[in-house]
Amino acid sequence: MNRRKFIAQSGIAASSLLLPWSGFTPITKSKYKLGYQLYSIRDLMANDPIGVLEALKKMGYKDFEAYGFDDIKGEFYGFKSKSFKQVLDDLNLTVTSGHYNFSPYLLKSDDELEQFVDRCIEGAMAIDSKYITWPFLAPELRTIDNFKIMSRRLNVIGEQVTKAGLGFAYHNHGFEFEDHGGENGFDIIIADTDADLVKLEMDMYWVMHSSKFTPKELIDKQPGRYVMWHIKDMDKVTRDYTELGNGSINYLDILPDPERSGLEYFYIEQGGNFANNSMQSAKDSAKYFKRNLKKLI
Repeated sequence: MNRRKFIAQSGIAASSLLLPWSGFTPITKSKYKLGYQLYSIRDLMANDPIGVLEALKKMGYKDFEAYGFDDIKGEFYGFKSKSFKQVLDDLNLTVTSGHYNFSPYLLKSDDELEQFVDRCIEGAMAIDSKYITWPFLAPELRTIDNFKIMSRRLNVIGEQVTKAGLGFAYHNHGFEFEDHGGENGFDIIIADTDADLVKLEMDMYWVMHSSKFTPKELIDKQPGRYVMWHIKDMDKVTRDYTELGNGSINYLDILPDPERSGLEYFYIEQGGNFANNSMQSAKDSAKYFKRNLKKLI
């Protein structure tokens, strides 16, 4: 089957579906699964992915965001895509988004990019992911001119992914907010990308770490576009990552309204700086979330 003809592009811009908003009302029963970005536990995923998923499930995690897809082999964590889907099905788990390695393709030919995106689509569809996400831009590529090139390519990728029946999103770090003579990459991305084709995955740690805005303020500028969130905390001294509840980000105050955001999925994440180890950090963050933040999402 031709993936590009799998489903016709359709829908209305998410912002047009929003009702007038008068404030954030806590949700009594969440419609969202507790999600985890598997990069947070990459050291263990490298050796025992099934065991890790089983352990995370016991903590309450039911949904995940993947990383490290091998597009040449068509593999996730050493499993062929269809085999990895069977692993997920056996555990009654889902992977609703994935971070794919787009950065090396920023300056490659249109054909090379298109072929890479096709392989990503094939992998995502095999495991029933809803979103393909551009997660990162290599440090040597972070110039204003390259942010403009990337924005054009985000639109192209978004159109290709959307035609395949999936969603496409861009995940921020902190470098997008850095000033380049009065300009920054984040403003360029927002201004130069089509909101219907390029959704946003807000990493709230990096917003609080590096931007001049709160998550709520950014969402007010682009309501309905932030379809995914990364929730992680910031060490009070080093400003590095830390377990939820151990850091300086008060999510009780800064957590945005999910409906205003357009939220579909969220993932707890901790990229490093574990108090004990990656598994214990996943457990501690899940415990804090369920005790303190679940009622808000």
